[in-house]
Amino acid sequence: MTLTMNDYQQKTEATAIYPSEYGILYCSMKLSGEAGEVTEKVAKLIRDGNWQPHDNVLTEAEQEMVCKELGDVLWYVARLAKESGLSLEQVAQVNLNKLWDRQERGVLGGSGDER
Repeated sequence: MTLTMNDYQQKTEATAIYPSEYGILYCSMKLSGEAGEVTEKVAKLIRDGNWQPHDNVLTEAEQEMVCKELGDVLWYVARLAKESGLSLEQVAQVNLNKLWDRQERGVLGGSGDER
């Protein structure tokens, strides 16, 4: 059985334990923290391991570690979207549409949200 993004988002409800009146704020703060944990794991790979950025290859154990942290990020993205009245598939589609539009206009590189 294939798990869709919206199925995943719906299933996060069972493990969503936080004050509902602070849902958007709580999820956005925790998302930031979890994204930082991904960065910390990658930094530790550089510090403690033999991993070099140009290698672009992780061992199975390293992949598992990064996967777990990315899963935490995904959980908070799913919850923040839900708390904001958005489906995860909607967020993904809007993002792809934005990127395709930028690519067509030749402005993928650069800065600014509305380029």
